[in-house]
Amino acid sequence: MEQERDEVYERIPWETLEKKGSDRQWLLYAVAGAVVLGALVYSFMRNQPAPMPPPAVDAAATSVPATTATTVLPAAVPSTVATPMVVAEADLYAVDPERLVDQAAAHAEWLAVEFVSYDGSDQSSQTLSGLLPGGVPLPDAPDGAQVFVDWARASAITQTGPTTFDVDVLIRSLVSTGEGGFQRQPPRVLSVTVEIDDRSGALVTHIPTLRPVEPVAGTEVAITDLPADVMASIDPALGEPIGGIAASDGSWEVVVMEEGIDGVRRPVVISP
Repeated sequence: MEQERDEVYERIPWETLEKKGSDRQWLLYAVAGAVVLGALVYSFMRNQPAPMPPPAVDAAATSVPATTATTVLPAAVPSTVATPMVVAEADLYAVDPERLVDQAAAHAEWLAVEFVSYDGSDQSSQTLSGLLPGGVPLPDAPDGAQVFVDWARASAITQTGPTTFDVDVLIRSLVSTGEGGFQRQPPRVLSVTVEIDDRSGALVTHIPTLRPVEPVAGTEVAITDLPADVMASIDPALGEPIGGIAASDGSWEVVVMEEGIDGVRRPVVISP
């Protein structure tokens, strides 16, 4: 009969097992946290915009035969550097045509004054020779000639070229009688051709012409007798009434002979 073996049951350290089980639990928590953090990092990286590709560089021309493939080139980026713009002379003048007209008219009026009032003096000769084209002789003025321009005004301007104008200047002059008085001359028209040069300014390019003013028929004005009540309302200090012009609304424009400071009585219109 076999001898019974004594069975020895050792004490199991349950606290040790419990402690190890607790460490294992914390290890599982750490692994789960790492997985969650990795998922968050992956999601964040996916949402980031993709980096822009480097700008295309134009390839240098080579001797490779051309193909039928179509290549779309990138749009050119506008440069911010200001480039001087070359403008033709005619285009520059076309920007402001009124300026050219005014310049041509002023130059023609200046020539008209110097041309008509020329007296043969050194100053008059020097000024007029600078205005007339080269080769044009100066006027021949007698000794003691005195001519004064009462007024000169451009009355018509015709553009004959991009920078060329024909200007008609209406002018009136006074001529000395030699006894301290002056005789008024009939108005005349001086026709001048003026060209605007971008360097020299306005230039007269032809010999001017001087001609009398052609009479122009004016319109008729119907002056009628004034009603008694209108005559009574007129202040005698305003002038002598000679009639009136009836308006469509029943009112009247009264015409009186008004005397000026020079003693001349002139017809003018007043409102009663």
